Amino acid sequence: MAAPELEKPSQPISAVPVRHPGRWVAVVVLAVLAAMFVNTVLTNDGFRWDVVGRYLFSAPILNGLQNTLLLTVLSMAIGIVGGIGLAIMRLSPNPVLTSVAGLYIWVFRGTPLIAQLLFWNFLAALYPQLSLGVPFGPAFVVFDTNQLITQFAACLLGLGLNEAAYMAEIVRGGLLSVDEGQTEAAGALGMSRAQTLRRIVLPQAMRVIIPPTGNETISMLKSTSLVVVIGYFELLTSAQRIYSQNFQTIPLLIVVAIWYLALTSVLSVGQAFVERRYGRGATRMSTGGSRMFGMGAQR
Repeated sequence: MAAPELEKPSQPISAVPVRHPGRWVAVVVLAVLAAMFVNTVLTNDGFRWDVVGRYLFSAPILNGLQNTLLLTVLSMAIGIVGGIGLAIMRLSPNPVLTSVAGLYIWVFRGTPLIAQLLFWNFLAALYPQLSLGVPFGPAFVVFDTNQLITQFAACLLGLGLNEAAYMAEIVRGGLLSVDEGQTEAAGALGMSRAQTLRRIVLPQAMRVIIPPTGNETISMLKSTSLVVVIGYFELLTSAQRIYSQNFQTIPLLIVVAIWYLALTSVLSVGQAFVERRYGRGATRMSTGGSRMFGMGAQR
């Protein structure tokens, strides 16, 4: 019987790392572009950084900023409340409620926001007076539309009602993301539809609702600049009034951009905090730049 051959000792593997010359080329190109950008920002006198610093915290700019924040908060409040109501109507077994909500969403999502702002601002041309009373009967209270629908009210109606259409779809998607077994289990425990929605469905749906709502809030902050078409005094309007007098257009636009960037950064941090708050109880795994949500214990 032949003697078994002795195994040869394994040789160490000489691994050659894969080279990625394209990455280094991209890094060099980006570095050159960044250097060119910094150079033009620092050397181009047209930016007028002294003018930017002078107006960054000026009273007109801060007043416009205050109005922008007020419009953002109130319009988002109207949009969220209206969106929740419309989403519930869309999911209702009543075909009338479903159709009305669908028609509302179709109209407000299908027309430009700037056109809606103009419509509410000039509502008096269509209805000089607005009244409350018996339908097709006597009116108990009559309002002058020009006095009732002020510029501020037109801004809130345009921004808030438009946002409600988008929030309705966001909320509806969040509610549909909750497993139907949760609703069935709540019904088996004797909970009403309202109790099930408030205590079971909404808390779980918030993980899906919060991220796009944060994006909508940031979008609303910037959309408030559209009220310039009806002359309401907000951040961009205040800058326009200033540069229409001193002709420093670019520096004033840079001031506006700085404030918008600062506010969106704050909102982004707040959004991340709220996402963590409602994301508790879900298994989160990060792979690269993406996030995957697994099945986790529910509260």
